[in-house]
Amino acid sequence: MNVFVTGATGYIGSAVVEALRAAGHSVTGLARSAEAEQRLTGSGIRAARGDLASMTGLIAAASFADGIIHAGTTNDGTLDTAAITAMLGALKGTGKPFVYTSGVWVLGNTGVRVADESAPANPIALVAWRPGVEQLTLASAPHNVRAIVIRPGVVYGCGRGISADFVRFARENGAARYVGDGTNRWPMIHVDDLARLYLLALERGPSGALYHAGDDTAYRVKEIAEAASTGAGAGGRTESWPLEDARQQLGSYADALVLDQRISSERAKRELGWSACAASVLDDLRSGSYVA
Repeated sequence: MNVFVTGATGYIGSAVVEALRAAGHSVTGLARSAEAEQRLTGSGIRAARGDLASMTGLIAAASFADGIIHAGTTNDGTLDTAAITAMLGALKGTGKPFVYTSGVWVLGNTGVRVADESAPANPIALVAWRPGVEQLTLASAPHNVRAIVIRPGVVYGCGRGISADFVRFARENGAARYVGDGTNRWPMIHVDDLARLYLLALERGPSGALYHAGDDTAYRVKEIAEAASTGAGAGGRTESWPLEDARQQLGSYADALVLDQRISSERAKRELGWSACAASVLDDLRSGSYVA
């Protein structure tokens, strides 16, 4: 397949591109800058110059592709909705796959409950627009688009992601800092395991499917910060950042960092034969890619 990938040079998108190429697919990546275009073409990947506000370019690339993985975002619900509407319109009636990237923050706090895909959305303000885009995507299924939504947990691995913020702060300040009291839990997923899920969903996911992507761990954020501090050479030292103080600097993103969530990924395991097999976030932080 020739797969059009938005966000192809981003954290998730670049891992997805590598998984697609390893499986024998060709890739066209959306490049919103000359630098991104050079990175793609330098790796032997076809580049489509434009961005998520360039509807003509999106429609052209989508029409040429055998499938689309939307791993990019403007973080603006209006712009994202317009871009997705354009790409879905280009695929209407073709039976081609469209995989949309959402996220577990649309669930809000789950607490002790392990949320599967049937759990109601209760998004925090930062992603209040995403459930509507999920529904827009899934509503294209009756129009012969093989529409699929993936909700990744907190992505880690390759020395990047939110976990890297803990490491960076610990190296610079002698302790890893977390927001709140650190007793909340994050559902984690390694970026390479996540990329394999996208590949499986693209190749054989059923139309109208929604998948959670997590590795079934339930580490508390303070544990993750301690592992980051250890790997960063700060002796496991951590410090709490009061939520109200964090909001002054981070805005509504701070509320995402104190979410207490547990999710189930059984549907992806059952329907696609997927499983998470990478080292845990604790191991990766203590002695893996974040140390390197």
